[in-house]
Amino acid sequence: MNRFPNPPALRPVVGATRLLAALVAVLLVPACALASGASETSGVVMPPEYAVAPFVLLLLAIAVLPLAWPHFWERNRNKAIVAGIVSLPILAYYLANDVPRLLVTLEDYLGFIVLLWSLYTISGGIVLRGNLTATPGTNTAFLAIGAVLANLFGTTGASMLLIRPMLRTNQDRQHKTHTFVFFIFIVSNIAGCLTPLGDPPLYMGFLKGIPFAWTLVLWPEWLFLNAALLGIYYLWDRRAFAREAPGELAQDIADNEPVRLQGWLNVALIAGVLVTIFLSGQVGLPWYVRDAVMVGLGLASYLLTPKALHRANAFTFNAIIEVAVLFLGIFVTMVPALVLLQYQGQELGVTEPWQYFWATGALSSFLDNTPTYLTFLALAQGSLDAPQAIDLLKSVDGMAILEAISLGAVFMGANTYIGNGPNFMVKAIAEERGKTRVAMPSFGGYMLYSCAILLPLFAIVSVLFFVLRIAG
Repeated sequence: MNRFPNPPALRPVVGATRLLAALVAVLLVPACALASGASETSGVVMPPEYAVAPFVLLLLAIAVLPLAWPHFWERNRNKAIVAGIVSLPILAYYLANDVPRLLVTLEDYLGFIVLLWSLYTISGGIVLRGNLTATPGTNTAFLAIGAVLANLFGTTGASMLLIRPMLRTNQDRQHKTHTFVFFIFIVSNIAGCLTPLGDPPLYMGFLKGIPFAWTLVLWPEWLFLNAALLGIYYLWDRRAFAREAPGELAQDIADNEPVRLQGWLNVALIAGVLVTIFLSGQVGLPWYVRDAVMVGLGLASYLLTPKALHRANAFTFNAIIEVAVLFLGIFVTMVPALVLLQYQGQELGVTEPWQYFWATGALSSFLDNTPTYLTFLALAQGSLDAPQAIDLLKSVDGMAILEAISLGAVFMGANTYIGNGPNFMVKAIAEERGKTRVAMPSFGGYMLYSCAILLPLFAIVSVLFFVLRIAG
């Protein structure tokens, strides 16, 4: 019997402390097991193969918890708790065995989230007023414009700029989930392969020495895949549009309002982010200077943007917080998987461009596509005896492999919600409460779309451009 019962006000604190102590005790066991299984190869700390288990567990949590406990998963705090608990063994393992690699990973994460946060915040102050009639032609035009803007504003900036106007345009339609799935396919991923500003993997390649204009050679693949997706979408939306009730279509027409842009200061600030990214590669800005400038531009946007514009966009930080907490867990737990891939990847027998395309793409679907791109870039450099990334461009095979890695990382980031940062943000914004809310597919439901639509197109791309090399 407890002779000194806890006061009622302290009971939640005591309960939380006991729970935390229990979790630490439980998690120390796998952390110690990981440490005991560590080995060194040429000075590199090699984790045991079962160290990928927390990463797999986190992916399962992201896939299952929204279906099993939707109310629990709605709160970002609960997402952070799950990500923190699952990643703690890996964090403890690298603190004990390889602190430098952990610091590099956290630096990569910081650069990743700062870029996403700055583009998200600034684009949240750009308002496209108006409410167009949501015909198949209008929606297809939205996606086509996004396919171009993604290479100037980045997939994140273009997604954040266009998602809310597209939600408003389609608010009176009932059959619209497919529209925002294709939005993620095109605007948030596949469209951004023409410039290093379009998608983070290509930006990292630029920082590794790949010329800024080199990515323009990817235009045949960009044109083919975006044209195919836009065509499929238009036919799909025509059929969905025909199923809409006459009253809903009449209301949509009545709500029609021409589009106009407000928040031009933020357009200039986004240009500032893009210039910062470009200069960071040209003049070698330290990463902390680059990130500080982008944070400053984001803060300037938030403070100087009239609140009326934020209200018009229903702007909140919920979506970027969701991305931040989940991807922090993903970045930490995926370190063992990336290390094993980097140093034992040659055992996979990946030598042909089409193999690089599928291997990079398959892992980019579940690992973040930026570190996956860098890992396969290093694998290609080692296989082709290319000391620097730019040396891959000195041979036909090297260029073909670099194209395959670049397209695999960018294109197949669209396969899952976690393949690329904007995917989750678009999903979170679309699901926010209000008149514009869209019932987005679950993690598995989204993959049904991507497997049915994207995988056959990727197979055609691999045959046309990497086996037959029709653009070579």
